[in-house]
Amino acid sequence: MTGSGSRSALLELAVLGSLHETPLHGYELRKRLNTLLGMFRAFSYGSLYPCLRGLLGDGLITEEEPPEDTVLGRRSKIVYKLTAEGKERLHELLTQAGPSAWEDESFGIHFAFFRHAEAEVRLRILEGRRSRLEERLERVRTALARTRERLDRYTLELQHHGLESVEREVRWLNELIDSERRSSAAGEAADPARAVQDRDQRADSPEADG
Repeated sequence: MTGSGSRSALLELAVLGSLHETPLHGYELRKRLNTLLGMFRAFSYGSLYPCLRGLLGDGLITEEEPPEDTVLGRRSKIVYKLTAEGKERLHELLTQAGPSAWEDESFGIHFAFFRHAEAEVRLRILEGRRSRLEERLERVRTALARTRERLDRYTLELQHHGLESVEREVRWLNELIDSERRSSAAGEAADPARAVQDRDQRADSPEADG
């Protein structure tokens, strides 16, 4: 699906990444994509089946008939499965760590499949995302300083809310980046949950109250 737009490329990544986990029939795939993509952007079911047809045409996925005892009611018997070429394409997509992977819409999708990406790629995307948000913080703070006196209190609260949200994500990214670097130095796989635990432990420590 080379040459498709950024939205199509994100859907392609989401479909291939989901099928990498396990073969899925259309209903299961729709549910999984709704959970994944719905967190980050509006997901149109009308765009799924053209995407599947394109992936089938490119030989990246296949259609299979599951055993009779796995058929769920009247739902489609067709199961979509990743091919060897599809796995190669997924790997290609997961190595793309440039600016397009740092944006609001695409970062979450890449992050959802980080376990399949190389450590160097994960770190580059995390650092790129942090850089992008730090630029945004600087712009928002500058704009807020210029317009503060002209804003009503509700608009001002909304601006502060947005600022705090970005600041929280930057802190989260800092923790993930530190975790990735420590794991890389130790030759281990990074554990995002451990980064959160470390943060919580620091917050609860006596030093944090001092």
